[in-house]
Amino acid sequence: MKQKPPPHKTQDKSRFRRRVKRGAMMFIVHKMAMASFISSSLFLSKPTSPSSLFLHLPLKRFVSLPTQLRQRYGLVSATSASAVDTPALTQNDNVELTQNQVESEKVVLPTNESSQLLLRIRHTCAHVMAMAVQKLYPEAKVTIGPWIENGFYYDFDMEPLTDKDLKRIKKEMDRIIGRNLPLVREEITRDEAQRRILAINEPYKMEILESIKEDPITIYHIGDEWWDLCAGPHVETTGQINKKAVELESVAGAYWRGDEKKPMLQRIYGTAWESEEQLKAYLHFKEEAKRRDHRLIGQDLDLFSVQVLSCETDASYFVIAIDNSIFFFFQFYVYPNSLVVLLHINNKEIMQDEAGGGLVFWHPKGSIVRHIIEDFWKKTHIEHGYDLLYTPHVAKADLWKISGHLDFYRENMYDQMNIEDELYQLRPMNCPYHILVYQRKLQSYRNFPIRVAELGTVYRYELSGSLHGLFRVRGFTQDDAHIFCLEDQIKDEIRGVLDLTEEILLRFGFNKYEVNLSTRPEKAVGGDDIWEKATTALGDALDDKGWSYQIDGGGGAFYGPKIDLKIEDALGRKWQCSTIQARINEFDIYPKFQYGLAQHKLESSVVDFNLPERFDITYVDSYSEKKRPIMIHRAVLGSLERFFGVLIEHYAGDFPLWLSPIQARVLPVTDTQVEYCNEVTRKLKSNGIRAEIFHGERLPKLIRNAEKQKIPLMAVVGPKEVDTQTITVRSRFGGELGTMKIDDFISRIKYAIENRTSV
Repeated sequence: MKQKPPPHKTQDKSRFRRRVKRGAMMFIVHKMAMASFISSSLFLSKPTSPSSLFLHLPLKRFVSLPTQLRQRYGLVSATSASAVDTPALTQNDNVELTQNQVESEKVVLPTNESSQLLLRIRHTCAHVMAMAVQKLYPEAKVTIGPWIENGFYYDFDMEPLTDKDLKRIKKEMDRIIGRNLPLVREEITRDEAQRRILAINEPYKMEILESIKEDPITIYHIGDEWWDLCAGPHVETTGQINKKAVELESVAGAYWRGDEKKPMLQRIYGTAWESEEQLKAYLHFKEEAKRRDHRLIGQDLDLFSVQVLSCETDASYFVIAIDNSIFFFFQFYVYPNSLVVLLHINNKEIMQDEAGGGLVFWHPKGSIVRHIIEDFWKKTHIEHGYDLLYTPHVAKADLWKISGHLDFYRENMYDQMNIEDELYQLRPMNCPYHILVYQRKLQSYRNFPIRVAELGTVYRYELSGSLHGLFRVRGFTQDDAHIFCLEDQIKDEIRGVLDLTEEILLRFGFNKYEVNLSTRPEKAVGGDDIWEKATTALGDALDDKGWSYQIDGGGGAFYGPKIDLKIEDALGRKWQCSTIQARINEFDIYPKFQYGLAQHKLESSVVDFNLPERFDITYVDSYSEKKRPIMIHRAVLGSLERFFGVLIEHYAGDFPLWLSPIQARVLPVTDTQVEYCNEVTRKLKSNGIRAEIFHGERLPKLIRNAEKQKIPLMAVVGPKEVDTQTITVRSRFGGELGTMKIDDFISRIKYAIENRTSV
């Protein structure tokens, strides 16, 4: 039997393990923050409008007591109070410029689409980085290295890298750039390419070569020292890259070909720009986007929680997966059979949730915002002629066979449940349920259009490594609706969807859109006549709406034309919003990827000629004959979870008064005013104002905490306020409002809420 070590040895070992764990976690957190941010906030919501994207430094705020309160309660002398008072914030103060930025011109960032030079620079940087890595780490195997929205990346099969390694790689890249090496394109035969790849022992390149169908094979050389399979384009020489406009940002894990059964690779992310000024502007933008990260704000404001951490242990290494980034740490001690890992971020602990990954928990404050969204959504839909539905979360597996989900979407569905010898399935979509409601009785053409809507929760399996905050989860609520109509009603119904979409988005502060009409691609199903009819209906609806749009020739899906609508947030980032799609599918085909989009973009509608066939839905026309109706799928917000994440980042958590989960916080100067504060709070609540009381701390701390929690209004109560039955009010956006009667305060809040302004 193994002897126990002496107590002092055990204590020393425990302390050592704790130190190792803390150090390892901090290392992982640092990488996680960069990798998950880059792959989400910047890539999922890209700033594609150069004319509107201006970069600023993060907002800095200073909290102070109202002048009159400091004077009244002796916290500062009357003569010095004004000197340290803080000017009030305004609703538009989401981004604050420093003095240097005010003096300098705003920098407009180009995109890969707007600048061919920038695209070439980024592509070449990926090659230069791969060359640098293999010079420093000869055993590293290269895979792929494309340009991406804000830079480039390259995947390597090699040992895990650290920040120190990235610095070494960047220095080597600078040397390669400084040598001004030419980039030379060469065409070779497939046999010659195989020979060269075998000679340098690059197995991943051999696999890539096998996937290339066209001949001849093209490769690009950097000088005569390094080459890669590549179709281009590139700059002419490495000297055309400004090394001061290039930065390596992070390293993360990525499965080869995105398959979790294949090797885990090291992915190095970098950013590259045409000038050093552009890089600085991008870094400023990135910091502001990081400040708005809905995951961090969600924690700080206690809005929601979601399983973001999973771990695996092995005898030789420790693996942490956070969102879509996976990190290794070798020689890392993990307690045997431990299922819980604590991750320290900003002195907080995130613990692996036993409920399972990708499941969202709406906390009380977040639930209030959701309730407001849902109430407005329901009210607006009813006004637009929709009937609201509630349908089950599960159904027999046979239903999903009819719909086509089991044939084309099985990998994204959860396992079936055997209940009383029958197989049941959690729903990945709401469409079949709405069809069953339609089929409850024989429908007449006189009933059309029939509009039904539901806030329906669906469940879709996603790989743990792909989960990302509220933007990609496993259970989410779609604002689904279906319209059953006649062919000659398509245009008017699409126009109605556009009106409804605009009304809802405007309500929540989104008033800038980018619209594209995508037409028939080269490979498509359906005849020319039905494509023409559907495309014309979408175009006519846009023309009637008066929205300007661009034609994306051949950009439609193979099953129908579509309208893509992107909304612009406070940072100028474009979020894919509504997709209005005429689904043309005269055959018994149901492509799986139609259903894979709703978590990544806010879909609006799909004209469906397919599901009515699958479910054999009919109506009786004016000649008493049975005909097939048109079915339009549409969702304005996409999912409540994702839309909430977009809202958080749009407002940086500083919700307007009407949307704020807590509209007013009542603060007593001392505990002797608590009773009166309770009366004030009850009166506010009875008038429909979301209010709460906080006490037990010194007044400066109470005010500071309210500012941190982004509470729009503070009602401060001291002895004088109790005697006069008043309150002293400070607005987050309006500054000190002075002392007033409670009824006056309530009237001002109600007016501001009704008009969606600040007090």
